[in-house]
Amino acid sequence: MQIEGIEHIQIAMPAGQEAAARTFYSVLLEIPEVPKPPGPTQHGGVWFGNGRVKVHLGIDPDFRPARKADPGLLVRDLGELLHKLRQAGIEVVQAEPWPGYNHVYVADPFGNRLELMEPSDGGSRLQKGGG
Repeated sequence: MQIEGIEHIQIAMPAGQEAAARTFYSVLLEIPEVPKPPGPTQHGGVWFGNGRVKVHLGIDPDFRPARKADPGLLVRDLGELLHKLRQAGIEVVQAEPWPGYNHVYVADPFGNRLELMEPSDGGSRLQKGGG
């Protein structure tokens, strides 16, 4: 037996904030919204995915932001994305050095920490599917 990858990540969000999630994840991060299957649809939240990346935001009635967790999202052209995020008023926090990557932390509209990572070799790891 062996774990081969991550099918998706789920991040908690407060109820009724789907529009803010769409703006951040779909407009700013450019991860397209995908339809939820019938069962989970009744619980609120919103899902995003583009084939390689799947992010599910689910409603937590006792929501507290995940400030220590940091799903690491691989990015192509981190500089361009950071410019876009800063223009939208998103705070970017420089991360500690990490061999092989340029990376930063940002928070989604609900305070959940995300790590945005770009291979420092110019992205060839993204093309090979590694990280």
